[in-house]
Amino acid sequence: MKNPFDLAGKTAIVTGASRGLGRGMAIGLAGAGADLILVDRDEATETSEKIHALGRKAITIATDLGAITPIPSIVQKSIESFGKVDILVNNAGTIRRTPAVDYSEKDWDEVMAVNSKTVFFFSQAVGRDMMKRKYGKIINIASLLSFQGGILVPAYAASKGAVAQITKALANEWAQHGININAIAPGYMATDNTKALREDPVRSKAILDRIPAGRWGTPEDLADVAVFLASSASDYINGHVLVVDGGWMAR
Repeated sequence: MKNPFDLAGKTAIVTGASRGLGRGMAIGLAGAGADLILVDRDEATETSEKIHALGRKAITIATDLGAITPIPSIVQKSIESFGKVDILVNNAGTIRRTPAVDYSEKDWDEVMAVNSKTVFFFSQAVGRDMMKRKYGKIINIASLLSFQGGILVPAYAASKGAVAQITKALANEWAQHGININAIAPGYMATDNTKALREDPVRSKAILDRIPAGRWGTPEDLADVAVFLASSASDYINGHVLVVDGGWMAR
């Protein structure tokens, strides 16, 4: 029987791939057989080494996705190197923690640019290639704050709400072209973005007390979820925001 989770022969672009959730998902996709284009502000050397150790190919591209200017060249590099783009994981993101009354326009614009504008225009760029072949998988990284307002992170909440809506809007237009666009909404994960929360004993306890699983999530918790959404096992799933949160939203 064919393994529906097999990604052999597939090419994936993962943004924000040098650490945290991006690294975990990139390695997961490679473990399922995919070759990778790894995009981040910093060279994703460690991620690349782990992928090569799995016997897969990996190309690293160091660039800032605070602007959409690098996107066409990244997509072109993937096509030149592997002939196509099968999978895009829009994981790159940023956060600024400031009370709403003091939030600056600069912080607002920077968060919205990386977290939502880049998601749309990167999807658009790979979508054009995917439409030619009537096949593609786009996985956006949303958040629990796609549903909730959060505290001290108004731009982040707004941007992740936008990610959920971009996911649905693109699915409505592109499902007919054989492209699946879905999102993963991670719960509270042990990454650089949550360092301040994990080091705050009051906030950390309040968060853990609400998570039925009783722990912070890890990048590995997202790896197989990304493989599922990148594989043929998810061919009839479109426009969905899949929450991976240890039960937070159920509490």
